[in-house]
Amino acid sequence: IGNREENCIRAIELLTEKGINVVRMSSKIETEPWGVKDQPLFINMAIETETDLRPSGLLVLLKNIESEMGREGGPRWGPRTIDLDILLYGDQVIETPEIEIPHPRMHERDFVLRPLAEIAPHVIHPILKKSIRQLLDGLEDQVT
Repeated sequence: IGNREENCIRAIELLTEKGINVVRMSSKIETEPWGVKDQPLFINMAIETETDLRPSGLLVLLKNIESEMGREGGPRWGPRTIDLDILLYGDQVIETPEIEIPHPRMHERDFVLRPLAEIAPHVIHPILKKSIRQLLDGLEDQVT
């Protein structure tokens, strides 16, 4: 919702203002909406960060930034101002009611893997034991 590209940049600025070091970022990639098709195209990015926050603290920070940027509740997979997710946190595997790392569906989603492969193609998914590039290539093979 709103200016999609500006929303992405503003979210990154807010992360930096709140002490998160942005190491690398992908290009902005326009993709088909996932889940609910009758909505505008999405802009997706991936960023690599450094932080002293634990995963749970980082998740709270991300949700606060979403709220600060005007994200409100709505239909699942529907339009939103911004959606910030933790995809990976080093090689940690975490599964609690509040947080799952790695993101449980990242390996199924082209819109996640394409920008992530730009900045971290050789990073290994800690559960699937495949690189991000291999996961993306596997998705592309399913489509063709």
